Amino acid sequence: MATFLYRLGRAAFRRRHLVALLWVALLALAGTGAALAPAATSSSFSIPGTEAQRAFDLLDERFPDAGADGATARVVFKAPGGQKMTDEANKAVVTQAVGELRSGSDKVADVSDPYRSQAVSRDGTTAYAQVSYKVNGMELTDADREALTEAGDQARKSGLTVEIGGDALQAVPETGSGEIVGVVIAALVLVITFGSLIAAGMPLVTALIGVGIGSSAITALAGALDLGSTTGILATMIGLAVGIDYALFIVSRYRAELAEGREKEEAAGRAVGTAGSAVVFAGLTVVIALTGLAVVNIPMLTKMGLAAAGTVAIAVLIALTLIPALLGYAGTWVHGRKARAKLAEDGSGADAKPNMGTRWARTVLRHPVAVLLAGVIGLGVIAVPAASLEVGLPDDGAQPTSTTQRRAYDLISEGFGPGANGPLMIVVEGGKESAEKATGQIKKVDGVAAVTPAMFNKAGDTAIVTVVPKDRPSSTETEELVHSIRDTTGDEVHVTGATAMNIDFSQKMNDALVPYLALVVGLAFLLLMVVFRSVLVPLKAALGFLLSVVAALGAVVAVFQWGWLGSVFGVEQTGPIMSMMPIFMIGVVFGLAMDYEVFLVTRMREAFVHGETPHEAVVTGFRHGARVVTAAAIIMIAVFAGFIGSSDQMVKMIGFGLAVAVFFDAFVVRMAIVPAVLALLGRAAWWLPRWLDRALPNVDVEGDSLRKHIESRRGEDERELVTAGGGGTGR
Repeated sequence: MATFLYRLGRAAFRRRHLVALLWVALLALAGTGAALAPAATSSSFSIPGTEAQRAFDLLDERFPDAGADGATARVVFKAPGGQKMTDEANKAVVTQAVGELRSGSDKVADVSDPYRSQAVSRDGTTAYAQVSYKVNGMELTDADREALTEAGDQARKSGLTVEIGGDALQAVPETGSGEIVGVVIAALVLVITFGSLIAAGMPLVTALIGVGIGSSAITALAGALDLGSTTGILATMIGLAVGIDYALFIVSRYRAELAEGREKEEAAGRAVGTAGSAVVFAGLTVVIALTGLAVVNIPMLTKMGLAAAGTVAIAVLIALTLIPALLGYAGTWVHGRKARAKLAEDGSGADAKPNMGTRWARTVLRHPVAVLLAGVIGLGVIAVPAASLEVGLPDDGAQPTSTTQRRAYDLISEGFGPGANGPLMIVVEGGKESAEKATGQIKKVDGVAAVTPAMFNKAGDTAIVTVVPKDRPSSTETEELVHSIRDTTGDEVHVTGATAMNIDFSQKMNDALVPYLALVVGLAFLLLMVVFRSVLVPLKAALGFLLSVVAALGAVVAVFQWGWLGSVFGVEQTGPIMSMMPIFMIGVVFGLAMDYEVFLVTRMREAFVHGETPHEAVVTGFRHGARVVTAAAIIMIAVFAGFIGSSDQMVKMIGFGLAVAVFFDAFVVRMAIVPAVLALLGRAAWWLPRWLDRALPNVDVEGDSLRKHIESRRGEDERELVTAGGGGTGR
């Protein structure tokens, strides 16, 4: 592989105009496709194999006009002090608002009148009208939402308190300016690392090109593939981070090759042949982790993983082709002014003085046990809150108190009880007798606050019963109630609704966690075994990852669930951790953690294969890689942290979790625990049974065959010169 990548790097360097033109054309093509593509009309959510999903499918079949999976909104009215919603003047205002809601949009399926649906609180101070739509929340237009809010505004003018909740107000999440700040920080880090604006600009430009192609392709295909809005944001987040990192690895190696006196084209070829091999395998681990999300069997999560994996693949291809092409334009200008002067003076830009990475590696090698214990114990303490992890999908109760959704949620809780915010929908197959039997059984279940009369379809063979729990939708008591109803009733009774869907989603995520972890870690372990020709190094890499990801989950629980430092990170309301957060973070962090492992340890492997002792190889790896890994980690942390400012709770949480996980993995695991473990293992770290060595393919990530190929080519060139010289003398 190293030899192939070496040739690819030299070819891209020589044909730089063509390569640059092709990537710019691809960006323009993707951008045009995104601009011309129709807006996505759907962002469906389904959980195959769950009872809640089967019930929704049954509703679509038996109640085709009900729009069971359509968006809903609750317009909550509260009378001024001393008045009641049953007063004639207030009733007139509400009746007028109900009429406006019905005529406000052609997507409205039904609007319940509070006075007919018994949606007036016992004390008479609060009432609500339920608006049901024919389509889901992401298919509603701004005009539809404006009609909803205008009806509330008109009622509010009469003196009533009016708040609106429900998923009908769901909008495309905004990331804010945080991601721009992340890119600016990344630019500063690159300038400090390289000391050259040209070298610093290359990773940024190429990463933005890669993200532009990836996000434009997602936008262009969103309508056809039913991609959610969050898909593009997460693909951008990951693509930007790895795009900068991969380019950083190649540019850094190119500078090192120039510093050793190589010609520019040769330096580009060697950089792609060596660091490029690390980029390929680092990218493969990320792709494995992201595509592995398909094992969860939730279409939305699968699409998110595949879209992000595609963006990572583009980042790898750009690093292998566009970076060497741009290096052809930059030449020696990738060095800072001092390094260029030194290069011109003695043909070498190398600095004889030991750098920070060298000094740090020697310190760890002198005290491996102390460093190992400090790292493991420190991360272990931070991981403690992870034992209290509670997962779920947040409802309006998790919104900031400044939002109308949260105020509507609180008004419903005060007037009707917390369970009224998340009623359960019970679908009963059979006639009147089956519905009465199921209703009687459900009323006896602990945790039920109210049960509405059954509503039958036209055929009379299926009924819908609404059950109001006593507790809030995201509580463990409501979860237990759902399971109790399912255990108590027969096979013809199905529990569904948004609350039940959330519970089933969380359960499915929990059930998939161990198989997913086994698949991703297992495949990546095999891949790293091929790369490093070792059993213990991949094992160490996997265990180090598990330690850093559990510590990151502990930090997420402390901030988002317990509220520690919540105000610092813009967490206005604590609650359960997003159900998909642990499994998604595990997948992404595992892939990203392997970036540093591959880049740092392949340089050690390269030094060891070329004759250095295990301790010398560790120092060599840190001398060449510590500065780059540090810069890459800071950049990745800055990019992820930039998404903490998002208006979407999931994006905010994932941005924080990934930033913290990268910090732990890069600076504690890879920069401290890894060299300490390698120091203690010595030569045993690179042990591989002979039978396994013969069975595994040799991908030559350390570039040994590349070195032989270059030496062989140089020998042939010298023989040709000698032959040509001898021929000349003979004549």
